[in-house]
Amino acid sequence: MKNFLSCLLVTCILPFFCASCTASVQKSPNWRGLHVLMTTQDKTQELTEVVGDLAKLGVNVIIAEINYGYEYESHPELRGKNPSKREHIKRLLGECRKHNVRLIPQFQCLGHQSWRENVFPLLVKYPQFDETLGQYDKNEQIYCRSWCPLHPQVNRIVFDLMDELIFVFEADALHVGMDEVFLIGEDSCPRCKGQNKAKLFAKAVNDYHDRLVKKHKIEMLMWGDRLINAGKINYGKWEASANGTAGAINMIPKDIIICDWHYEKRDTYESIPMFLKKGFRVWPTGWKKLEATKALVEYSRRFENSRMLGHLNTTWGAVPIKDLTKFEPILYATICFR
Repeated sequence: MKNFLSCLLVTCILPFFCASCTASVQKSPNWRGLHVLMTTQDKTQELTEVVGDLAKLGVNVIIAEINYGYEYESHPELRGKNPSKREHIKRLLGECRKHNVRLIPQFQCLGHQSWRENVFPLLVKYPQFDETLGQYDKNEQIYCRSWCPLHPQVNRIVFDLMDELIFVFEADALHVGMDEVFLIGEDSCPRCKGQNKAKLFAKAVNDYHDRLVKKHKIEMLMWGDRLINAGKINYGKWEASANGTAGAINMIPKDIIICDWHYEKRDTYESIPMFLKKGFRVWPTGWKKLEATKALVEYSRRFENSRMLGHLNTTWGAVPIKDLTKFEPILYATICFR
C-alpha cells in the first residue's frame, strides 16, 4: 500500500499539483506543517505510527496540541482522560527525529477552556480562575470559557504545565493557542471589569513570551485572529477580532510566530501582508477545503519575504490520524513548498 501511494503521488498527484506552482518554489521558505489534536494517549500512538509516511509526503513540522492530555507530574489533578505518558511522547519524538520532522507541542492558553457542556480541567479544579465565574450554567450562550489573565495565581500553574511539556518534548518551541478568545475583560470579573481588552490580551501574550522566549530561550507561536481588527479587514468575528483585542498587535514582541488561519476561499488575505509589515514571522494556515487551501497558498507565495515561513495545515478531526496521508490539502501545500 505504501509503494502504491508513493507511485500515485509521483505519477498522478505531483504533476497535477506542481502545474499550479511557480518557478520560485525553490526560493520559498519551507515550513511544511501539520497541526494535530493529540489530547489522548491513543491519538499520540496513532500519530507516532504515521510520522514516517507524513515525512515522505513532505511534512517537516508537526504541531501537537496536547493541552490536558499529558500525565502531568506537577499537577496530576489537571490530567485529562487517558493522557499520554512520558514514554509515549518520547516514542513520538524519536520517530520525528528519525524522519527529520520538528515536533512542537501546543498548550491552549486563555480561551478554549471548555467545549459544549464540558469544562476543561483547569477551570474544574480551579474555578476561581474563570473569567466568568458563576456565569453561563452548562456553558449555555457562550462559545468557550476563558481563564482570567489578571488572576494572580493562574500563571504559576500554567507555567508549571508549560515547563513539563518543554522538558518531555525536548521542545525548541511552544504554541500557546489563544484563538477565538471572546470572553475577556468581562463585567463579571472583579479584576478585568472595565479594563482595556487589547491591553489584557497583550498582557497574557507578554507573560507567555517572558516564560518561553526570555526564560527558556525557545520560540513562541500563536494563532493570529485576535490581533486582526474585524472593522478594518472583513473576515468576520471568528477570523478577526470584533471585541477590542486587536490593538494588542502593537503591544507584543515581533519575534512571535503568527499562525494566520483562514479556512474559506478568498481573493485576498489582507492579514498576511499586515502581519509581515508589522515585523512578525507568518505561517499561513488552512484546513479541509482544497480550493480554499490552494487560494491561501498561492496568495501567500506572492510575498517573497524571509519571514513568510510556508504553510500549516490544520485537521480538527476532519480526517482520522491514520488517514492523514490522504488529506488533499496537505498534499497540495507540501508539494508547493518543497
